[in-house]
Amino acid sequence: MPLTTALLMVGALLLVTVVIGLVWRAGDGRRRRAAGRLDVNRLGLEPGRATLVLFSTETCARCPQVRRMLHDVLAERDAIDVHDVDLTRRADLAAENRILSTPTTLLVDAQARVVARFVGVPRRDDIIGALDELPALQETA
Repeated sequence: MPLTTALLMVGALLLVTVVIGLVWRAGDGRRRRAAGRLDVNRLGLEPGRATLVLFSTETCARCPQVRRMLHDVLAERDAIDVHDVDLTRRADLAAENRILSTPTTLLVDAQARVVARFVGVPRRDDIIGALDELPALQETA
């Protein structure tokens, strides 16, 4: 294979890798559509309260950052709870709740419906925006 062809192929591969990385990064932490209900008893959640559920693992490098941010939001909002689920110890909950990577954060309303899903590190403003859309929290504000 001629050197110019090899260099062009390497350059094209590098360009494709950069584009995929940028697309991946742009979607990281963004709010995604969510549907379904959570089994509050299996997760150990308090029924009747809006909850941010963080699915993490012991080896997740970004999970402590998300955990701190969620607890900071909790300090500002007394109408919600934050619950951490360690999938290292409860791997059965990953498949049950369609968790493919960590950190994944679910916003669950008082009726145990999943209102929002954040895969990756969510932006604080996106979390607060999702909380502001919950009817129960609007009534207490």
